[in-house]
Amino acid sequence: MNDNEKWSLIIKPKRKLLEIPIRDIIRYRDLIYLFVKRDFVIQYKQTILGPLWFIINPVLSTIIYTFIFGRLANIGTDGIPHTLFYFSGTLLWGYFSSCFLDSCNIFINNSHIFGKVYFPRLTIPINNVFTQLIKASIQFLLFLILFFYFIINGHTFTVSWHLVFLPLIFVWLAAIAVGAGIMISSLTTKYRDLRNLVSFTISLAMYASPVVYPISELPSKFRWIGFINPVSAPIELFRNCFFGISSISSNMILISLGITTLLVFIGLILFNQNEQNFIDII
Repeated sequence: MNDNEKWSLIIKPKRKLLEIPIRDIIRYRDLIYLFVKRDFVIQYKQTILGPLWFIINPVLSTIIYTFIFGRLANIGTDGIPHTLFYFSGTLLWGYFSSCFLDSCNIFINNSHIFGKVYFPRLTIPINNVFTQLIKASIQFLLFLILFFYFIINGHTFTVSWHLVFLPLIFVWLAAIAVGAGIMISSLTTKYRDLRNLVSFTISLAMYASPVVYPISELPSKFRWIGFINPVSAPIELFRNCFFGISSISSNMILISLGITTLLVFIGLILFNQNEQNFIDII
């Protein structure tokens, strides 16, 4: 290289454990768009109903939850119509769990491209979040249709001013999912059978979250579970936005935000450490 020439991009083999390559992520924003497009096309290629599954899945889940928990078990919903209560819970939990499971398998699912070409590895979890956000947006539109349908049919809801924080609720859930997911991804890279345990655990974790019941329906001696579960606060806040009814408290919000911050902090450290040597492990 001549003395007058300068490199336009320098790729370093290592970086600090808490360093976030924000400039690189912005520079590779087109790659994120291509990843989102790829995932969307591949997932629903050669399917009969295609993106209609975005709507079918939460609708079927809502019908089942309404019958089992609303009719048979007769669990209260704080006065919220069963359809809206269960659909809102299914919407948010589906978004969270999908982001979480995608993040848990980042290194294994993308090892074929991680070992061939350089790009900021954090573009993959960001891509996963945007992909799941598209699905959640479609489901949210259906939720709004149901919401206004009930209003037209005589139901009265007290919409809270917290509605201005609605976009942050999805960012909040994504941060919890990605933070916890990339922590677990460092373990599933070495021990792949943990993937089965993670899938099973996330299914059980739904019943420790206010998806099919409000926090107010928990016995007082078990209510602490809802408080230490970081997913509880955003779900309860979402319902408070549209219905003005929820069991959320400032303590629950602060606990959830604290746990979220800790998950993201530890997750980034483990992610940066793992991405430097995971090819040798896989």
